[in-house]
Amino acid sequence: MSTRKTAVIDMGTNTFHLLLVELDGTSFKTIYKEKIPVKLGKGGINQNTLAKDALKRAYHTLRHFKNLIDAEHIDQVFAFATSAVRNAANGAEFVHTVKDSIGIAIQVLSGTEEAQMIYEGIRLSGSLNGQTELMMDIGGGSVEFIIGNSQQSLWKQSFEIGGQRLLELFHHHDPILPEEIDKLEGYLEEKLQPLIEAIARFRPTGLVGASGTFDTLTDIYFESMLQCKLTGHHVFELPVEEFEEIHRELVTKNKEERLVIPGMIPMRVDMIVVASSLIEFILRYMKVDYITCSHYALKEGAIATLLNQEQTA
Repeated sequence: MSTRKTAVIDMGTNTFHLLLVELDGTSFKTIYKEKIPVKLGKGGINQNTLAKDALKRAYHTLRHFKNLIDAEHIDQVFAFATSAVRNAANGAEFVHTVKDSIGIAIQVLSGTEEAQMIYEGIRLSGSLNGQTELMMDIGGGSVEFIIGNSQQSLWKQSFEIGGQRLLELFHHHDPILPEEIDKLEGYLEEKLQPLIEAIARFRPTGLVGASGTFDTLTDIYFESMLQCKLTGHHVFELPVEEFEEIHRELVTKNKEERLVIPGMIPMRVDMIVVASSLIEFILRYMKVDYITCSHYALKEGAIATLLNQEQTA
């Protein structure tokens, strides 16, 4: 089977990811990957606009990515944008400018498409077994929930309640105030009614978190156990008791104190408080002993989709 190189660009609300891979029909090998905290949603996400300085950072990053792609002589580029772009009044203009001035065509994913692609990524990681699981991916703009198993997704929905939105709406003091957490929980209860109903209906027995916040939480857990994550592994288990301990730490510390928690990364330090509160909220509806953390998410789902296309071609 001949191999071919492909580039995947995932333009999230907070982070832009570049993944250069070699596909060989059934599997893929990573040539290069990079993530940059562009913060595309910062300063405009709750007004449904992309702020000027956020756009500047985005263009700069995409030019940098394009140089790397060209240097590898890759002509197949799969670029997609999510919540920040799909909801912004100036989102279409951004997509047009990137095509014209940088030469990258961006596909703006709907919430449903995003949820399905995250499911494909989680499935590719080997996180799923025979049981029905609730999967979640906490983005900066939206949060995707999928209920399914290793065969199929049974229910999925995207909610525009991502970390950057929650941060701007509720996290006004540092450390966050108990009443801010109460308001946040009330908001989640209202917004996540369809999910709460779906949990009651499908009764998932496991919880899987994709990438992002979950990567950082497992990094903190492994550091606290004085262990290293095994390279090449894509699935990690985070005991709920340990999560609860980390969560208590996150909501009682200010930014400076959170930054020195072993395993914390600067690009996650602001959003992790509301993201962790969201996980805490979901755990009220799920009785589980541990959270399965999949290192694969949306961008690997894009690769899974490309591999599927190759097999059916």
